[in-house]
Amino acid sequence: MIKVSVFYPNPPGAQFDHEYYRDEHMPMVKSKMGDSCKYYTVDKGLAGGAPGAPATYIAAGHLFCESVESFQAGFGPHAQEIMGDIPNYTNQTPVIQISEVIVG
Repeated sequence: MIKVSVFYPNPPGAQFDHEYYRDEHMPMVKSKMGDSCKYYTVDKGLAGGAPGAPATYIAAGHLFCESVESFQAGFGPHAQEIMGDIPNYTNQTPVIQISEVIVG
């Protein structure tokens, strides 16, 4: 199992519509990817590690897939549409990481 994490930085001036991301964007991604995406989760950044520090990331989305190949097969054909939706909920450029899930 792999996890594709999409992190949205939280510099001063970052804007993020959490409701749109939760209710529109991520369900659209899951719908486009079909069975290639087993499930997804959404995080809302609350705070950094030090007391009073802002969250490093304002939000994150995580897609869980069987393999990198499965992710690429599900995401690739819809990448332009999915990436084109980003301005509808944030002014930030996402940071993407693919990880192997070793404890689930």
